Amino acid sequence: MNLNQVTISSNKISETVEFYQKLGLKLIVDSRPRYARLSCPDGVTTLSVHTAEEVSPNFNIVLYFECKDLDAKVAELKNLGIEFETELTDQPWLWRETYLLDPNSNKICLFYAGENRQNPPWRVEL
Repeated sequence: MNLNQVTISSNKISETVEFYQKLGLKLIVDSRPRYARLSCPDGVTTLSVHTAEEVSPNFNIVLYFECKDLDAKVAELKNLGIEFETELTDQPWLWRETYLLDPNSNKICLFYAGENRQNPPWRVEL
């Protein structure tokens, strides 16, 4: 099984699409104002943005995007005017990460974990 896509609702679809393009995702379906789909630059997972009249952020869901060049990516995004909720932090679970919100207040984590993403020292043996 593989994660194909995540779909988020938006009442600011063009602003949301532009935001994710700044993060580095590539627009592959543009049916605005109803729908858009973006592809991650690495891997095969996609993010869909679907128009909704009203949007209330779901604070139980966090979108995680791994970046090998995390520090450079964060600096680039700050230069583009994107604001972050937290500073880059080295976490005890061996990830370096920072958080931000998209135009609909969906929480996003930009991180780098490398080998520790799937194989941390405390991984359960299968």
